[in-house]
Amino acid sequence: MTILDQAKAMQDQLVAWRRDIHMHPELGFEEKRTSRLVADSLRDLGIEVEVGVAETGVVARIGEGRPAVGIRADMDALPIQEANDVPYKSQTPGLMHACGHDAHTSMLLGVASLLNTMRDRPAGEIRLLFQPSEERWRPEDGHSGGSLMVEEKALDDLDAVIACHVSSGSPMGEVSVTDGFALAAPDTFEAKIIGEGTHGASPHNGLDPTWLQAQVVNALQAIRARRRNPTERSVVSIGSIHAGVAPNVIPNEVLITGTIRTFEEEARREIHRLVEEAFALARHFGGDYELNISRGYPALYNDPGVAELIRAVGVDLLGEDMAGEGDPIMAGEDFAYMTQKAPGAMLHLGARLDELNRPHHSPIFDLHEDCMPVGVAVMAESALRLLRQHGA
Repeated sequence: MTILDQAKAMQDQLVAWRRDIHMHPELGFEEKRTSRLVADSLRDLGIEVEVGVAETGVVARIGEGRPAVGIRADMDALPIQEANDVPYKSQTPGLMHACGHDAHTSMLLGVASLLNTMRDRPAGEIRLLFQPSEERWRPEDGHSGGSLMVEEKALDDLDAVIACHVSSGSPMGEVSVTDGFALAAPDTFEAKIIGEGTHGASPHNGLDPTWLQAQVVNALQAIRARRRNPTERSVVSIGSIHAGVAPNVIPNEVLITGTIRTFEEEARREIHRLVEEAFALARHFGGDYELNISRGYPALYNDPGVAELIRAVGVDLLGEDMAGEGDPIMAGEDFAYMTQKAPGAMLHLGARLDELNRPHHSPIFDLHEDCMPVGVAVMAESALRLLRQHGA
């Protein structure tokens, strides 16, 4: 049997793991049940586990010594009420696996099952990294699950690290890997534009902050369109604007939130400066502002050599029509902390279920479960080739 055939033979178990996890979603750093399921499943396979890594993470090792290759899966869910009417619907009100982390965890368990019994496995260690809290970070210290795993030395001595992320909008079973910057650094801003409230019939007796925000918003939208090189990959988007409660009263202030997405650190710093400059227009017209920009995860950089190896695996297992180079995406991922620690890459796995648009982080997100054996096979074979490459 080929490694893909072996992975396909696990389909029922992969589905069982995924649906169990899907029905019992847990938020970041709260994945106690999921961690127990992972640890118990690994022990059933005869694999020793380390629990409590990065609070609720699990680390396991197959083989030992050098070289060492890590494979990461994230386990947390999102604060979203599921709208799907399926047998495996979330049983926890207000929580849902709306990004595919249930499938990621199941696939890594499948990789463990496949590689643990492989007789001709190359020398070295395959480290299984079941990571908590990819979707959020601790407010007290800014750590996400990925950054905390790095800090707690879960990735020490790795020669390479890989991960898989399902893509609900791509054809089922399609594999793509981007060279270089693949996912953006997702920063957020929260701001208050301050004017002077007054009656709507007498705007001249105050300073309308909604008019001030119109100037600011225009300047924010011009950052990408008129202040930066048009070939640069970046975006500034406004997510919310809130002001006032009555139709005939000009409020005192306007609250604005938004996101900044960049790849290069120089562009990140410069766009932060330009956002500050845009809000400063409120002072130019006699008002004031308060602005807080929060830095998110770093941009995810895929090592070109690791990315090329994964693509080659995809072509060998699936054919040239089903594997290739992907395009950069402006979403963020805390796997970026891990690829700063060791050369690595994240592959995207097509998981489109049907013709309905089921975007990530939506109440109707779902995926085609037949994609999971493909992910298992590609990750397992990629890890084996990385061991051979670094052990040569």
